Amino acid sequence: MIHIETKIHKPIAEVWEFWTNPKHIVNWNFANEDWHCPKAENDLQKGGKFSSTMASKDGKMSFDFGGIYTKIINHKLIAYSLEDGRKVEVKFTEDVTETVVENIFEPEKTNPKAMQKAGWQAVLNNFKNYVEKQ
Repeated sequence: MIHIETKIHKPIAEVWEFWTNPKHIVNWNFANEDWHCPKAENDLQKGGKFSSTMASKDGKMSFDFGGIYTKIINHKLIAYSLEDGRKVEVKFTEDVTETVVENIFEPEKTNPKAMQKAGWQAVLNNFKNYVEKQ
């Protein structure tokens, strides 16, 4: 399992909304400024599906990222299985002045773990930057 996290200076209800609402997901779900997220769909319930498209802004590359929710605890936990069967948990914890978002995921076997961790952390950092600017 790979573990990443960030601390966001916003209340947990706002952080949850930015994480789960497709109108916000399209604004942060990519690792760097050369990419964007032109499409996101989210049925936030156990058994519900989600998907998003990550694409290079030059139009040369894109891929879909999706899965099925296995457990939802409002403002606390989102667990899901990716289309390739890997498991992911996103935990939300509120502290006095911030919300901690932890992402724990099973690595895929093609790319080095360090590269996967860095990529997922870049997306999480982009999320933090987007939320704190709102």
